[in-house]
Amino acid sequence: MKFFNVKTVDETVNIIETHFAPIHEPVRVSIREAVGRVLAEDVYSREQVPPFARSTVDGYAVQAKTTYGASESMPAFLDITGKIQMGKRAEIPLLEGQAQYIPTGGMLPEGADSIVMIEHVEEVGDLLNVYRQVAPGENVIRAGDDVEIGEHVLHKGIRLRPQDLGLLAAIGITEVAVASIPVVGILSTGDEIVPPDKTELSPGEIRDINSVMIGSRLMQLGAEVIYGGIVQDEYEEFLARARALFGKVDFLLLSGGSSVGTRDFTVQVIEALGEPGVLVHGVATKPGKPTIIGKSQGKPVMGLPGHPVSALIMLDLLGVPILKQLQGESKDAFDKRFKARISRNVPSAVGRSDYIRVRLEEREDGLWAVPVFGKSGLVTTMVESDGIMEISANKEGILEGDHVKIKLFGKEI
Repeated sequence: MKFFNVKTVDETVNIIETHFAPIHEPVRVSIREAVGRVLAEDVYSREQVPPFARSTVDGYAVQAKTTYGASESMPAFLDITGKIQMGKRAEIPLLEGQAQYIPTGGMLPEGADSIVMIEHVEEVGDLLNVYRQVAPGENVIRAGDDVEIGEHVLHKGIRLRPQDLGLLAAIGITEVAVASIPVVGILSTGDEIVPPDKTELSPGEIRDINSVMIGSRLMQLGAEVIYGGIVQDEYEEFLARARALFGKVDFLLLSGGSSVGTRDFTVQVIEALGEPGVLVHGVATKPGKPTIIGKSQGKPVMGLPGHPVSALIMLDLLGVPILKQLQGESKDAFDKRFKARISRNVPSAVGRSDYIRVRLEEREDGLWAVPVFGKSGLVTTMVESDGIMEISANKEGILEGDHVKIKLFGKEI
């Protein structure tokens, strides 16, 4: 049975990276609309930033050598020959023994190499008393100090942040190519599942938690979500509904029906949607072992466990990498999880990765992670938790006080 031929998380991620890639051509968007999108091209600067040497303080443009030895008791004396206007070219060259007033951001005049701050000088008519020496380049940003012409400023595959867009604005780029927004469809399965807006539950019914929770997480990551509703555990209807939704999306998520029960048809549906079908059926984790990863007609299909805790954890562990592949997002260069100390012993079984919900506490001796235990059907354990920690498959557990890595909920792995 395929279910028992489980893969590790790392093996499954490798399969995902091998099988999936962006499935749409990039689109060009305004930088005002590009935050959170994945850059689909390398960006090189056609300009210098700044385009001219400028002051970082309010003060006086000078030649540094004319201030050497200046002090409170023995100031340097310079002739004031001008005042530089913001946004204007510095028209008058600066000669030795001269100074020109300059505001923060003003353009250095020709001949100046440094700025003496206004609090270190005193005007006496047309004479400037300088009470502190400066070095060449002090309080100055030179032309191209930030960005040079031809410099590789942004790499393809990054998720654009506000500061990245500010850089694009600085070099005069107002449109960029970004990955298309992936469309993800969610179809919930189960005879016992009813819509969240049903006010009165009949015996044996539960509201559909997973589609709301999963859909919200996907939207956090920049996806468009189509909710396909709820389908009962009947193969023909399940397949028909899945096919209809599959045709509208780039990535299909089937919530529930991924275990080995006699009425669970997820594997059959994925196989029927197109080749190659199921790639992974079973991941060596707790919770989330019955997770399924498939590929049909080039599109990813994922079967998530029905328990809410399992579904959300496995979405972050494996669904997020699929979404990144569809957007061409580059792989993280380093582990973004942070460390905390575990507040108690936690046992584990060798051969599987355990993901434990934790609540974070700031104590006098640092940050501690307090396990939040509970069955994977209890959504309140997720609400009470700040994130999850991993006990790797080669460990039999961790001891109180050990440092563990924490991934916060709502953040990428």
